[in-house]
Amino acid sequence: MRKLFITVAIAAALAGCGKSEPAPQASSDASFEARLQEQLLDAKPGSVIEIPPGHYSLKRGLSLHTDGVTIRGAGMDKTVLSFKGQIVGPQGLLVNASDFTIENLAIEDTMGDALKIIEGKNITIHGIRVEWTEGAKTSNGAYGIYPVKTQNVLIENNVAIGASDAGIYVGQTTNAVVRNNRAEQSPAGIEVENTINADVYGNTATNNSGGILVFNMPSLLMEGHSTRIYKNKVFDNNHVNFAANGAAVASVPAGSGVVINSNDKVEIFDNDISGNQTANIIIASFYSTNYATKTGVAANYNPYPEGIYVYGNRLKGGGNSPGNMEFKALKTALYGVNGSFPDVLWDGYVNPKYQGGEVPAEARICLEGVNGVLNADGPNGYKNPSKDMKPFACTLPKLPPVVLNPEPKI
Repeated sequence: MRKLFITVAIAAALAGCGKSEPAPQASSDASFEARLQEQLLDAKPGSVIEIPPGHYSLKRGLSLHTDGVTIRGAGMDKTVLSFKGQIVGPQGLLVNASDFTIENLAIEDTMGDALKIIEGKNITIHGIRVEWTEGAKTSNGAYGIYPVKTQNVLIENNVAIGASDAGIYVGQTTNAVVRNNRAEQSPAGIEVENTINADVYGNTATNNSGGILVFNMPSLLMEGHSTRIYKNKVFDNNHVNFAANGAAVASVPAGSGVVINSNDKVEIFDNDISGNQTANIIIASFYSTNYATKTGVAANYNPYPEGIYVYGNRLKGGGNSPGNMEFKALKTALYGVNGSFPDVLWDGYVNPKYQGGEVPAEARICLEGVNGVLNADGPNGYKNPSKDMKPFACTLPKLPPVVLNPEPKI
């Protein structure tokens, strides 16, 4: 049988983009898992591994290390790779390769991350569902769709449900487009971290603790900047935060719509953001995460969000029931029991090099079309919060669109 797979793989390579022998269709076939892993091991550039409709149970994580491979199912609700009985991990599928496409299948109930892609370029993730079917649990895998240290990435038309950290996470990546996905029931629905040039648009993030996050964390490969968040629907992200203790995302209070933390050059525009009970938009520094007091701040790390531009969004409701005790007390003190935070909540940390002087134009936080902002005065323990909008009356140059080159072929 191995000879057959090798023969098919060579033929596929010669054809340029031929198809390898399809995986067995019978979900009861005990050899399916071994055959699929064998197809992954034997794949050549240009191989297309097609997995027919079926519900396939796997006990071991899969891996792929060959460039130029496509994995294709029959649909996210028709071809299901179930890792519910997984005994060897840690991921569902680990890919360490470039020019990789995966589409039209589901990955369920992995011990660790569902789909992890590391150190590749020209990655397309299309029509994938990742889900933990027993609902929100801290024991669920951390990340659903998880490209990290990659370049030129498209994440499109996917569904992520129930990850214990982020449903869709793009980390330490250059040039990413995250569009038309749905993310639910995770501490972070969609997270862009330490990434340069990301467009996040057309997505729906609801029933997470935080809908869409843009973070910069210290001690990573690269410092992120230049993210555009637009034309998304970010509503009712009030799910209890069930992230593991110590995870950065555990600091996100339930009820957070769009959260910017320590990242620079972020535009938030033309979104529908509503009903997020802590605040629809939160802008914060590294000092507001649970890491700052534990690890300190590295000397070469900028913990402040700078160059943030919010404009042209449709904001509604929210801010009425903050997700942690400090914010609850602050909200009640300033707005009453039945009142609400304004659309934007800022933790109030300012880069010390600007204190006592004017913040440079490119480092300002500019807000248009919001019903207010609260400077929470985090540095002083929330003792002197301010509602003054004047420091935020400014504009910033618009960021250019992200261009994926080469353009994904789907």
